[in-house]
Amino acid sequence: MSETATTGLSGRRIAIIAGDYFEEVELTTPRDDLTARGAEVKVFAPEGDSIQAMQGDTDKSITVDVDGSLDDLDVSAFDAVVIPGGTVNADHLRTNATAQKAVSAALEAGKPVAVICHGPWLLVSAGLVQGRRLTSFPSLADDVRNAGGEWVDEEVVVDGTLITSRNPDDLPAFVDAIATALQAG
Repeated sequence: MSETATTGLSGRRIAIIAGDYFEEVELTTPRDDLTARGAEVKVFAPEGDSIQAMQGDTDKSITVDVDGSLDDLDVSAFDAVVIPGGTVNADHLRTNATAQKAVSAALEAGKPVAVICHGPWLLVSAGLVQGRRLTSFPSLADDVRNAGGEWVDEEVVVDGTLITSRNPDDLPAFVDAIATALQAG
């Protein structure tokens, strides 16, 4: 990685919102890659306790320490918000009013919100997909369409400040889209 790549996001702050049973690489890859590019990345969970990662929704892997609870998250202090997938993580976050308010506030403020895999369930439940073009894990296509969004099967979709991807295979493009949005902003 060039020096420009390692310092390109210097001064940028990114909040990752996740709960137990998130897809490991969908949190660790953006966290680690964006940190390597110079960003400060913090992880927030519903309770503020360490959270359990999964590989493929069925195999427990690592636990990740968090920097605070969702109640501690002040979206105005961050430049972007990232939501990893994992079926159980996404299903729990979608019903969390504080998580819904955080992504709503970020989008309303024009901040990049990057959501991957099953993470768009949070957008659906927060009423944020109407009229938007996005992607997700394919099983969410009907949910996105029923909520008024246009679902497409693409590696990464950028609709204004909303960035979405389908699955872990899309992580390189997903992280690059986040970095590009932060460098443009």
